[in-house]
Amino acid sequence: MPTALITGITGQDGSYLAEKLLQEGYDVVGMVRRTSVINLDRLQHIEDRITLVQGDLLDEVSLISVLREFEPTEIYNLAAMSFVPTSWQQPVLTGEATALGVTRMLDAIRMTNKAIRFYQASSSEMFGKVVEVPQRESTPFHPRSPYGVAKVYGHWITVNYRESYDMHANSGILFNHGSPRRGLEFVERKISLGVAAIKLGQAQELRLGNLEARRDIGFAGDYVRAMWQMLQQDEPGDYVIATGETHSIREICETAFAHVGLDYQDYVVSDPRFYRPAEVDLLVGDASRARETIGWEPQMTFLQLMQAMVDADLQKLESGVKMPNLVEFTTVRY
Repeated sequence: MPTALITGITGQDGSYLAEKLLQEGYDVVGMVRRTSVINLDRLQHIEDRITLVQGDLLDEVSLISVLREFEPTEIYNLAAMSFVPTSWQQPVLTGEATALGVTRMLDAIRMTNKAIRFYQASSSEMFGKVVEVPQRESTPFHPRSPYGVAKVYGHWITVNYRESYDMHANSGILFNHGSPRRGLEFVERKISLGVAAIKLGQAQELRLGNLEARRDIGFAGDYVRAMWQMLQQDEPGDYVIATGETHSIREICETAFAHVGLDYQDYVVSDPRFYRPAEVDLLVGDASRARETIGWEPQMTFLQLMQAMVDADLQKLESGVKMPNLVEFTTVRY
């Protein structure tokens, strides 16, 4: 039975990936940082089927220890300082975790077992000020945030270790992807929860930033399937994972509110507090290589995704889950 190590297992992607790997017959080990409280909400339904171990991307010794103890055949590095606005507030920490953390993990693999297959979670934020539309694996990077800059480093150090040490090191350049498990720091989840709250009379308005910003948005469950498929190939590589479609924040609002019979224009307010210091241009991915090489295709449509997210949030609020103050989430990631 193969063993997979997932960093960032408590996040949206980590939980869906853990489910996928369990279905494929893996022993799943999740690495978590030592904190006073570990949020396992997304893992409650599979917690008894996975193993959690303490480790930190800031501490290479802890990584080597985990690799020696569990001897994984595959490693999925999903952990990062992952919120764009927060990366402006903590740029050094973002670099330590999101950039140098990748180096520490790759070096731990090099020193323990170079046969381990490695997946690095790269990001469409690396393209930033885009030079071509759509973006593909060959598109030059021009990141527009400390997060994007750190992801570029993580991407290229993965390529460097692959070429220098003949490691099966892969990068998935994932465009935006959401789900009912998405954090409130992300705009599509803030919208779905806001819609549910307004429909149930628990809120009167929804404050957002630039309504004209456009993103390529898919379903997280589809995207973690691509991660797994990459590591099953004979040869490592880099792949753009995207739907190839873009939707504005305004369109997301229109779709989500329409699902519950409301007009978004009656409730949505554009608030300057939610604008980015530097906005990225049109991010839309060309996943042709992933389709042709690893056989990946997205399965859930944009409409199905937004309806599922709204329905899930309606169910949560109706069950008595306390509604957070969405105005506090000024660090929303677009």
